[in-house]
Amino acid sequence: MKKFFQNRKMLSALATVAVVAALLGSTVTLRNNLNAPLFVQRLGNDLVSVGSRIVSAPVAWLSDGINSIDDLLNAASENDHLKKKVSELAQVEARNAVLEKENKQLKAAAGIKKTLTSYTTTTASVISRSSDSWSEQLTINKGKNAGFKKGMAVMSGGGVIGRLTEVDMATSKVELITTTDSSANRFAVQAVSSSGKTLHGIISVQSGGVLTFTQASSSSKLAKGTKVYTSGLGGVSPKGLLIGTVSETTKDSFGLSDLIKITPAGNLSDPSVVTVVQRSVS
Repeated sequence: MKKFFQNRKMLSALATVAVVAALLGSTVTLRNNLNAPLFVQRLGNDLVSVGSRIVSAPVAWLSDGINSIDDLLNAASENDHLKKKVSELAQVEARNAVLEKENKQLKAAAGIKKTLTSYTTTTASVISRSSDSWSEQLTINKGKNAGFKKGMAVMSGGGVIGRLTEVDMATSKVELITTTDSSANRFAVQAVSSSGKTLHGIISVQSGGVLTFTQASSSSKLAKGTKVYTSGLGGVSPKGLLIGTVSETTKDSFGLSDLIKITPAGNLSDPSVVTVVQRSVS
């Protein structure tokens, strides 16, 4: 009896395997014989495709609309920014035009074409400097060929260091402001005192090559650090070139007048390149 039941279970298993194999075979055969998917499958595919289009169309339209609005907002903001810049530029140009017109009118009223501060500059190189006249003069590599003339101011390092005393075709000699030659042509200068008064004088040299502001036209004091400039009244030098700053105010050797010492602003120790200043005259 027991053996009978074991054979029956085996027969059932074999029957099940046979049925599954038959189903698989028939499915494969049916699929191979069909030229197109089943109607149900085709219907499902069509429904999914149509549904996808229905959903994606408004989403794409909404996305494009949002991008367009964003682009419009950015363009409007950029347009406003550009309009503001154009307006500001127009205001600056209008102001400059008014100032230029006023300046021309003032010059015309004064009967001049140039001011004392008008000048042009030309650079030149130092080619020689004698050791026995180190504080007196140096020679540069340009002259009449560059439009140089005797008396023109020479600067180096941001301040005046001298003026041209000899001008040849291709070279010039520069007389330094530290020269002790009593016949040297000194610079006419000016400075503004702490009280607001403009003091006029000349630059002279004391023993040891100390620059001083002398022959002041007022008894007002010049505080330490006050800047001293050319006044433009001493010949061909323009107005407003920096000479130096006040370092100390003492009494002269007789104790009668102030001795205003000046620290030079220019490079007098070892200039290699200088700037020659040509004053523009009316």
